[in-house]
Amino acid sequence: MALRIEELAKTIDHTLLQPDATRADVERLCEEARQHHFAAVCIYPYYVPLAATLLKSHDVKVSTVISFPFGGDTTRTKVRAAENAVGIGADEVEFVINIGAMLSGNFRLVRDEIAAVVRAVRMKSVNVGKGLVLVKVILETTYFDKKLKKLACKMIEDGGADFVKTSTGYGPEGATVADVELLRDELSENIGVKAAGGIRTAEDAETMINAGAARLGTSHAVEIMNEFAEHRE
Repeated sequence: MALRIEELAKTIDHTLLQPDATRADVERLCEEARQHHFAAVCIYPYYVPLAATLLKSHDVKVSTVISFPFGGDTTRTKVRAAENAVGIGADEVEFVINIGAMLSGNFRLVRDEIAAVVRAVRMKSVNVGKGLVLVKVILETTYFDKKLKKLACKMIEDGGADFVKTSTGYGPEGATVADVELLRDELSENIGVKAAGGIRTAEDAETMINAGAARLGTSHAVEIMNEFAEHRE
């Protein structure tokens, strides 16, 4: 069945994670997200209150990133940052796992960190009266072999997260079809896969969705939507 433009829009996290992003840039991002009915905007924590205000009563969620893009913060730091993000208005929280610990074989730290962040987000969302706040765990798959990717999937599933995200977009490689398919195969149906990094065209988007991605992170969302619409005319 052909993908409808409304369905495509609801897979997209309209992303602005450049270090020089200004308030005006975020305002433009939120306006574009409202117009296209994207799933979410993805921004740095500093801009969460602004985005939450601009998107109030709209069908676009506010997503933010923790320990981004390298994942090297302590577990305590990630937990506090995740709690703060929920407290200031985030509907979705993404955090990068401790890449160095994973590569060093310190799997207990990675496993415990995932569980701690998920638990903190769940408790904070209850305390502030929000609904379910989604937790997305960012792997940066380019650094891991297949065995470590599979192990990470098991730890993320056991930790109770909602999504596994392939990449930050700042690593040496972004999302690949092979990685999306691997993650989709390793995870149960109740955990989504988010592809991010290098998704620039409507063809890229459709390819990742067909591989099993339920969300796409891209800073080219408007161009993708326009291209998709043109091809359907």
